[in-house]
Amino acid sequence: MAERVLRVADLTVEIPTRHAVLRPVDQVGFDIAAGEVLGVVGESGAGKSMTGNAVIGLLDPPARITGGQITLHGERIDNLPADQMRRIRGNEIGMVFQDPLTSLNPLLTVREQLTETILQHLPVSKAEAEARALAGLEEVGIPAAARRLDAYPHQFSGGMRQRVVIALALCAEPSLIIADEPTTALDVSVQAQIIALLKRLCRERGTAVMLITHDMGVIAEAADRVAVMYAGRLAELGDVRDVLTNPAHPYTAGLMASTPLAAQGHHRLNQIPGTMPRLDAIPDGCAFNPRCPRVADKCRKEPRPRVEEGDRASCWFPLQEAVA
Repeated sequence: MAERVLRVADLTVEIPTRHAVLRPVDQVGFDIAAGEVLGVVGESGAGKSMTGNAVIGLLDPPARITGGQITLHGERIDNLPADQMRRIRGNEIGMVFQDPLTSLNPLLTVREQLTETILQHLPVSKAEAEARALAGLEEVGIPAAARRLDAYPHQFSGGMRQRVVIALALCAEPSLIIADEPTTALDVSVQAQIIALLKRLCRERGTAVMLITHDMGVIAEAADRVAVMYAGRLAELGDVRDVLTNPAHPYTAGLMASTPLAAQGHHRLNQIPGTMPRLDAIPDGCAFNPRCPRVADKCRKEPRPRVEEGDRASCWFPLQEAVA
């Protein structure tokens, strides 16, 4: 069994306001093994990016972790001082953001950005750092990498910039990559290339990947397991093939039904009625109950059960069972 790189247990993030304490992440738990891609999927506002930012220690105040634990290689990291967490970022945890242009410094060449990051996190000489920078660009498939090292970010296409960002995230050899919507701004063909690249690097390096996306197609293509989030909590967690072909939670089934499939030709897509609830207006009971086609009185009154070890869906009446 592969080593468990990351473990998130009962993670809770709160944002105090003048009127209420908002909870964008509520008792979320999962783990990621070496060489595994965990897809985290859900609509906007589900808590996906907030969970990723909590793991890497980039929550913007006043948001703060108020419960649970985050461990990396068995060592707790959610309670570390800021200077220690800075050493872990880049060194042990790499981050790939959605917009590669804003992730890169427009005033520095790719060579300068890569070598600076390598020198910051690894005990190597400048010459070795530059050699690693070149190797990193070649590994992510940048053509004529030696010549492109001295180019600036604006001289790359969107897909090439995203490859540079991935090289930047990997250059210090982290054991965990958090990729937050890394393909959203790219066209379909480039998107497929970036997904294939992440999968290949994950397998070859044994890197654990937390892939955050709203796209079920990306999850189907890239992930080994999938965590479906809704209103800050896990709705479903399991093997990607099981979850996508036989969803247990009505929300997961709704996401699948609203995903266009080329094989189905032209047809009207189903949609989930309503919208994700605001953090200050999450309904009693199961947060999904106003939109759920299988809602019962119990769903409106009692908080939905948590996804525990051995369970897959946070639902009183999963799809394999009849509503009582």
